[in-house]
Amino acid sequence: MGGEIAGDGTDLLGLADALWEGREPIEQHHPVGFTGTLIPVAERTAFLPSFANVTGFETDDGLVLVDTGGILIAQSVHDQIRAWSDAPLRVAIYSHGHVDHVFGVPFFEAEGGDTPRVIAHENVPKRFDRYRLTAGYNAVINQRQFQVDGLQWPTDYRYPDETYSHTHSFELGGERFELTHAKGETDDHTWTWVPSRRILCCGDLFIWATPNAGNPQKAPRYPRDWAAALREMARLDAELMLPGHGLPVVGADRVRAALEDTAALLESICDQTFELMNRGASLDEVIHGVVAPPELVDKPYLKPAYDEPEFIVRNLWRLYGGWYDGNPAHLKPAPEAELAAELAGLAGGAERLAARALELAGDGSLRLAGHLAELAMQADPSSDVARDARGRVNELRAEDATSTMARGIFRWAAADARPT
Repeated sequence: MGGEIAGDGTDLLGLADALWEGREPIEQHHPVGFTGTLIPVAERTAFLPSFANVTGFETDDGLVLVDTGGILIAQSVHDQIRAWSDAPLRVAIYSHGHVDHVFGVPFFEAEGGDTPRVIAHENVPKRFDRYRLTAGYNAVINQRQFQVDGLQWPTDYRYPDETYSHTHSFELGGERFELTHAKGETDDHTWTWVPSRRILCCGDLFIWATPNAGNPQKAPRYPRDWAAALREMARLDAELMLPGHGLPVVGADRVRAALEDTAALLESICDQTFELMNRGASLDEVIHGVVAPPELVDKPYLKPAYDEPEFIVRNLWRLYGGWYDGNPAHLKPAPEAELAAELAGLAGGAERLAARALELAGDGSLRLAGHLAELAMQADPSSDVARDARGRVNELRAEDATSTMARGIFRWAAADARPT
């Protein structure tokens, strides 16, 4: 996932320009997973592209960091910040509590001297508490999502020293930093505005892709609130936007377009979903009835590279409609293996289901093939034919998928069908 960004800031900003204009395909420069070298992007302002980006502001009284690096790269983040500036770290802002953003502060504290102050929204400590409670589950789903065998979920976090509810501001070295809470990818998001520099740090509210507003394996997202936050940020008239993932967006017109287009995409998905829900449609009808506007998802910075509009629809149903999907058979279902065995018996056996799954996959009907392949293996987990069909169908589905979310799950299913 992602790729190494070589060279100086001109190269990185040049790539951002090429991606925006479509001269470079976003599919070859995944917005989540960039790694590279810290570069200056404005006076006394540095941007470090990594799995989750870090922004540094040098002031007359020390450094402010927006995000601090993930658990696997925090040492590198510290070293690159120190190669850029030896000023003491005074304030670290967590844009939210995801583990790829919050693990760098202890490396600065180990230098000695005054302890930096960590500021975050009041829901960040609650997130850390929840992560400790569900560490095993988070290890499993992130191994699956990112295809990282053996990944262990952390249970030790640097909690914030200061939290806020709606808005917060502070001054350092004569400059003002304004923090605003937003519900979007998380319920603990903060976007940071530095008015003297006209720089906006938007966290993961913009990531050069369809918003991560529907992740199938994670806690609920908040698409309607997210769109409102994007509209609010667009009114700032920022000259430079530094996101939590992806590359800088340079120029007021582009920043405004990025934010407003992303808001419009979320608003369209929300409006269509609510209209169908309010008509009494089932989840199945809603999923297959909502269409993301192609003029938006075709933009280089809104393609479904990480999440997908269909998953956002499911998240909206979960958030506003509960877990019952409108199919009474699903209210109190039979065990899946029992249903699979019954259908296999009607079809002539699990291997017949497997054969039909492969036929459908060969014709391009991958969704239907996925159902039959899963039923075949559930009906007879010992069947090599069924296991092979499940593996092959999910391999094809992974190849066909555009998003990290879908590819990760399909690849996991393919590997699970053929254990080594």
